Amino acid sequence: MKILASLLVFLAATTAQADTLYKVVGSDGKVTYTDRPAAEGNSVTALQFANAPSSPLPDSVLKYQAELQKSMQGRLAQAGKQDSTGTPALFVATWCGYCTRAKAYLQGKGIRYREYDIDTADGGRAYFEAGGRKGVPLLVAGDKRQQGFSEGSYDKFFAAKQ
Repeated sequence: MKILASLLVFLAATTAQADTLYKVVGSDGKVTYTDRPAAEGNSVTALQFANAPSSPLPDSVLKYQAELQKSMQGRLAQAGKQDSTGTPALFVATWCGYCTRAKAYLQGKGIRYREYDIDTADGGRAYFEAGGRKGVPLLVAGDKRQQGFSEGSYDKFFAAKQ
């Protein structure tokens, strides 16, 4: 039982950045789990993740969300509409590690984006108007949205956008 629990903890830790988890069996029979297909050995896809990891929202933000939903029903109808510049919007929080990595990814790829800090009144309002509900980061471009961050999911997001 302890071995199974240890394996689950290991899998959860190694999949924090992966969309797909690979089980690699080496020539010596050693089993390794990784987020990249093996160059050598027999590689078998073990798990696939539909949602990238994200940080949960604190209770204060969830309360603010409920208040906004009550008072802004008309504005919520406009949720997710692309602005006239076509620039993606990235909703982040300063306390979110995945947000920091998402911003570094976009900057590294030279992708222009509008940044909204959900801990500010305007950023929080924009986040909920864009349909944000589960966590940050949230990337929105037109009618497309990506919840959470992983390099693979962002690569797919921008490949499909072109």
